[in-house]
Amino acid sequence: MKLRSALLAATVLAAPIAAKAEAISGLYIGAGAGANWLQNENIKAVGFPQAGIPLTQIQNVRGDSNTKIKTDTGFVGLFSVGYGFGNGLRVELEGNYRTNKFSGIKGGGLGAFSSAGGDERKYGGMVNVLYDFDPNVLGFANVFGYLPFPVSPYIGVGAGYAWAQDQNVRLTGFTGPSAGFPTGFRELARTNQGQGAFAYQGIVGVAVPVPSVPGLAITGEYRFFGMAGDRDYNYQYFAPNVATRAVVRFNEDYNHSAMLGIRYAFNAAPPPPPPAPVAAPQREVARTYLVFFDWDRADLTDRARQIIAEAAQATTRVQVTRIEVSGFTDTSGTARYNQGLSVRRAQNVASELVRLGVPRQAITVQGFGETRLLVPTADGVREPQNRRVEIVLR
Repeated sequence: MKLRSALLAATVLAAPIAAKAEAISGLYIGAGAGANWLQNENIKAVGFPQAGIPLTQIQNVRGDSNTKIKTDTGFVGLFSVGYGFGNGLRVELEGNYRTNKFSGIKGGGLGAFSSAGGDERKYGGMVNVLYDFDPNVLGFANVFGYLPFPVSPYIGVGAGYAWAQDQNVRLTGFTGPSAGFPTGFRELARTNQGQGAFAYQGIVGVAVPVPSVPGLAITGEYRFFGMAGDRDYNYQYFAPNVATRAVVRFNEDYNHSAMLGIRYAFNAAPPPPPPAPVAAPQREVARTYLVFFDWDRADLTDRARQIIAEAAQATTRVQVTRIEVSGFTDTSGTARYNQGLSVRRAQNVASELVRLGVPRQAITVQGFGETRLLVPTADGVREPQNRRVEIVLR
């Protein structure tokens, strides 16, 4: 209970100073799975009602119980549906499942019982309240800034109901004739019963967005999960010629889970478009102009004539020793046809330059066909930027 109070207090204290994050707005879903560690469960009392022996608290010399069932590392999985308010605050409904195997009995107080087997399976339904922190708050940006990906931390608390099912749980021990048994180590009691109780949890996690899928994030979490109050389980007791049952009372069920998961927000905004490419600065000793053509055409459009006129005017403002006019095509058509088409395009551009007053002897004309592509493509692709003539002033 002290741990639960600390988690609630941490949430209340942190919320007022947390700035607005890049928060979820609207509906989202999530799922996760991982490892669950169940603390050794405390056995508080044992009784045999049919034999007239009521539940009796197990005590050691300190006056409290130190008899616990030991458990192995188990599995946890959950699914959630939630809603984000756009300011970092989220609420969600969660269904969860946990399982752990019993591996033994620790401490005294159970008489002949000295070992345990079977497993505990918990099914829970929770209502969670969570808060996503802006990484710039509380120095998170300085810490997470060393990682190659963005990280958004979050915390939360939850409350609900859980059902703890003891599945094929067996208590075994060494007995002798004084207890009415043959001498030896044997199974003494068994149960397949479940009990429900109020459940609570604390959540600490981080989310890493997946840039290629807006709204999708990978999550990593630690969760503390507990069940409140006592739980009584009826055990079949295998005493020879005695029809009776044992009742075992547990009063602790604390779980620690580490999980990886995914979360998807349906109303996430798409990422901003990449910045427009910046044109490379032109060389001082050369000026380049590009004239583009329609598919399988060599005639000049109005826009093409405008660009050629700009090139012709530039020859009067800069020192020019020669003018290179080079024709190109895209990869549609045959290589032989494209070679001739590239030459025709270059010749038409050169003729327009001459018409505008550029000396013909200063112009060299070349055709390169479908080689030297401006935009690399596969064969047979109609790429407009490859259908061009380059005018370079040298």
